[in-house]
Amino acid sequence: MMARAALAGLVYFAIVFAIGFVLGSIRVLLVAPVLGALGAVLVELPVILLACWLAAGWLARWLSPQSASDALIMGAVAFMCLMIAEFSLADLAFDRSLTDQIRHWATLEGALGLGGQILFAILPWVQGRRTAAVRPR
Repeated sequence: MMARAALAGLVYFAIVFAIGFVLGSIRVLLVAPVLGALGAVLVELPVILLACWLAAGWLARWLSPQSASDALIMGAVAFMCLMIAEFSLADLAFDRSLTDQIRHWATLEGALGLGGQILFAILPWVQGRRTAAVRPR
């Protein structure tokens, strides 16, 4: 079951990353110039969290976690992949070092983004519990 949970984490990451890449591009190129960085994050965050909720729910039903640890593994694998992608993109696309990225999280918009990423990691566990509660025994 652990391998299936890890695979679900990779799929969860891939789905949300693809959606986040599109939304992030729209945020940076179109919304931030109009609303500012904070306003753009406040617009994007609920949309990406909804996508996370839906993807985590779909994958929790597919995974049918038998224990909380399966859902936690899914979230942890997805979060690790997201952090690798985050640091890689920060370096390659924005010429932002690891230290600069950590400093960015100290800003309000950075902290909101990091909070959203932490919720991204927790949602598989929440959806796994929810799915287990409605599953017939």
